[in-house]
Amino acid sequence: QVHLVESGGGLVQAGGSLRLSCAPSGVIFSFDTLGWYRQIPGKQRDLVATITPGGRTNYGDSVKGRFAISRDIAKNTVYVQMNSLKPEDTAVYYCYAQRVAVAEYWGQGTQVTVSS
Repeated sequence: QVHLVESGGGLVQAGGSLRLSCAPSGVIFSFDTLGWYRQIPGKQRDLVATITPGGRTNYGDSVKGRFAISRDIAKNTVYVQMNSLKPEDTAVYYCYAQRVAVAEYWGQGTQVTVSS
């Protein structure tokens, strides 16, 4: 069974930085697109960023220029460096992994709280 294990969330002051990591367990195959989404209670899950195996990235409008997604293909791991954090970035952040035409996977979520 595939598990995506997220780490790096926590509490930070506005203007600060955090780095989230997501690594799979129980996996012997490589993922295609990897990414991060976030969700506020009562709201839909929104795109933070995605990255393809070739390194093509896509960002949500609200994080462009502040967040940077990267991946380590050998480790099958995805990261997001979050800079200049704002209180409105407060959310549960979910790791996402895709195997094209096979399955999609989600992590359990990690809380990021940005205080003003």
